[in-house]
Amino acid sequence: MQPGILSPDHTRVFGELAGATVRVALSRTVGARYKTDGCPPSSWLFLARCDLPSAKNLFPDPRIGIIPFSDIMAAERTGSQDSMIEMGAQNKMTEKPAAYDPNSDFEAATIVPDPSERGTTSGKDSPAVNDEAVQDPNIVDFDGPEDMDNPMNWPMKKRWQNIAVISVLTIITPLGSSMFAPGIPRILAEFEESSSTVATFILSVYILGFAFGPLLVAPLSEIYGRSVMYNTGNVFFFIFTICTALSNGIPMMMAFRFLMGVAGSVPITLGSGSISDMMPVEFRGRAMAVWAIGPLLGPCIGPVAGGYLIRAAGWRWVYWLIAIVTGLIAVFTFFTLRESYAPVILERRAARLRKETGNPLLRSKLADNTTTPAEKLKTALVRPMYFLFRVPIVTLLSLYVAVTYGVLYLLFTTFSLVFGQNTLGSSYGFGEGEVGLVFIPSAIGMALGIVIFGAMSDKLVTQKISSGEKHKPEIRLTPFLTIPAGVTLPIGLFLYGWTTHYGVHWIVPMIGVVIFCFGLMGIMMACQNYLLDVYPQNAASVTAALAVLRSLAGALLPLGAIDMYIALGLGWGNSLLGFISLGLIPIPLLFFLFGERIRGVKKVPTATEA
Repeated sequence: MQPGILSPDHTRVFGELAGATVRVALSRTVGARYKTDGCPPSSWLFLARCDLPSAKNLFPDPRIGIIPFSDIMAAERTGSQDSMIEMGAQNKMTEKPAAYDPNSDFEAATIVPDPSERGTTSGKDSPAVNDEAVQDPNIVDFDGPEDMDNPMNWPMKKRWQNIAVISVLTIITPLGSSMFAPGIPRILAEFEESSSTVATFILSVYILGFAFGPLLVAPLSEIYGRSVMYNTGNVFFFIFTICTALSNGIPMMMAFRFLMGVAGSVPITLGSGSISDMMPVEFRGRAMAVWAIGPLLGPCIGPVAGGYLIRAAGWRWVYWLIAIVTGLIAVFTFFTLRESYAPVILERRAARLRKETGNPLLRSKLADNTTTPAEKLKTALVRPMYFLFRVPIVTLLSLYVAVTYGVLYLLFTTFSLVFGQNTLGSSYGFGEGEVGLVFIPSAIGMALGIVIFGAMSDKLVTQKISSGEKHKPEIRLTPFLTIPAGVTLPIGLFLYGWTTHYGVHWIVPMIGVVIFCFGLMGIMMACQNYLLDVYPQNAASVTAALAVLRSLAGALLPLGAIDMYIALGLGWGNSLLGFISLGLIPIPLLFFLFGERIRGVKKVPTATEA
């Protein structure tokens, strides 16, 4: 901006500009330089949004705000070139029209971006200017980096508060999967059941709910928003937990444990999507690490408390305790968790503006107006399965994660048999309380993995961005991270299997569990962060695809665990799992080398493809 461009005749009556053409620097604009063509002589054209109540009273269309005189003067004094706009104006403002008129002078001007600056942005986290949004005045978009409705513009404190709430939810729901594991023998005795398959399925049926829940939760969140699904899931999880506590037989317990898993899958399915909604790529790794504490540590720490609680008060009190905690957290979540999905936020803003202005043509920039609501729902429901079965990147990485997760739950379901009842030939003889403590090494290994791999992943991304290089998702799969993590999986399984086979002191197989869980976290975080970077707009659907295969493996692999250990023994049984893990190590390396080429082939499904 050149000093002296403003005339002394300008007054404070919201910029009575006496026909002057003024350049104004305002970061609240869409972020590029614009010019106006075909402006009728009787019109005033104001491109900047303004929150002044007086502006809203003067104009029926809130998208057309006024530029306060103080901002014009401040821009002239600083000579700022940031987010420049060129505004043509005549004389003074007209009176407020009686009703919105789509043919009014406010719609007459053609607004086009300066060709030399097309595609620039007004802030690091703001999307590039969209030509449709510039040329069509009925498009509703975020107002640049100062628009606090945009989750990418939230203060870091607010973002971390949201992530903390989601992380708490993801600790509570996985507790239901394994907290009562030490009490399975007591449950079988109470309901006069002796089948080893039933004993295993009581635990794994909950994980089966985790497999089916995401198929409904993820698409609905991309239509109605994240916060609605979080709150709805909390209510149903609370109800189904109470029903499980009141179970009068194995079938009733299994049915409501399955429904607990479906409802409890909400934070596990949507957590990574919520992080993608509000965190820039260079902070996403550590945010994922914080969120991952819940779904991975929950099943580890639950049995520690559950073992002693069951011995003191009975297995039903495990569910009463979960229900009480869930009820308290559900109330807290309702009042603190904010919507973070940008398309839903903009759609709500567009609906509000349509009501306030009477303009039915206003629509969200991110809205898909080419399909009917039924087609949108169909596409959203099919999208997770499309990703899982027709996108090789998602298919193979989901397979790798599924195998590691399935092995983890296979170990969880057999800990009480290996260290407690001596069913599988081991000689440890732990009681109900001590068996719960066996899960602690899993938590230690995962905690180490979260801290180390989360920090290293973000450090690699930050180094690339700071050096001026364009961020590529493949950096998340760098061999420096994925190969060591992959190698530790079979090492941990070999150590655990053969030391339990020969009855070595319990601390040695527990070290094997720590090593295995450390590598598991490295693989899971690398794969999930990579998929989020590749498909940020469909994070919930990609996470659902990942969760479906992962949870199916977690639910079904344990069903054959006892027969496998009886046939092969603890040594060769766990060695078999180790060899399978060893064969999957090249998968991340494949996508590190060829991922950019492969992901250029498969696109996100449209309604017609779905």
